[in-house]
Amino acid sequence: MQELTIKGAYIFDWEGVQIHLLPQKAIYLPDYKALLIADPHFGKAAHFRKSGIPVPENVHFTDYLKIQKLFQFHPLEEVFFLGDLFHSDWNNSWNELELFLSQFQDIQFHLIKGNHDILEEPSYRSDLWKIHHETFEMGPFILSHEPMENVKNGMLNICGHIHPGISLYGLGRQNISLPCFFVRQQSIIMPAFGRFTGLAIMQCGISENAFVVTDKKVIPVNFTA
Repeated sequence: MQELTIKGAYIFDWEGVQIHLLPQKAIYLPDYKALLIADPHFGKAAHFRKSGIPVPENVHFTDYLKIQKLFQFHPLEEVFFLGDLFHSDWNNSWNELELFLSQFQDIQFHLIKGNHDILEEPSYRSDLWKIHHETFEMGPFILSHEPMENVKNGMLNICGHIHPGISLYGLGRQNISLPCFFVRQQSIIMPAFGRFTGLAIMQCGISENAFVVTDKKVIPVNFTA
């Protein structure tokens, strides 16, 4: 992989194709005019309120605004949600999501189903969606929800599911945990897009790298293996 930075993104070159790791916790593939988003978990707030946990009504509003800005800034033909689009069983948040996405008539939306995508099948049959139950191949990329154990030579698995993050420590024993893109030899594990999600703290070994997501840029973090 070769890399460069532009407008806060960290850019890889994989088999001659650029991969933009965006500070909005998404990936843009300019050669395919495609945006990848993993683990937004829409509907999670309503699910928690239903269980008696007081979560603000507008907890997903910021995520919608972020998606809208991504759509406006990047030339797009397709958007791939890499699983856990919707957190649990049906609630009104699903209607809100479809109403929001229906504004973008020129974009084809794909869902690679994850373990939380458990709505009844008719929910996914609107004209908005193309559904993929396991993986989707696009050029040198294999898109999936969970990380794949075996990836064909020359291919790169881009996935989610893990919600990767790392902990950074200062000289005064301060520490902060931040989401990251976790990059292995033939895979990129994306951070969870949704604000209302936790982090799985990753440990970098040989041939593994973390790219921390801040408000304005994606920053590589070097570790000694």
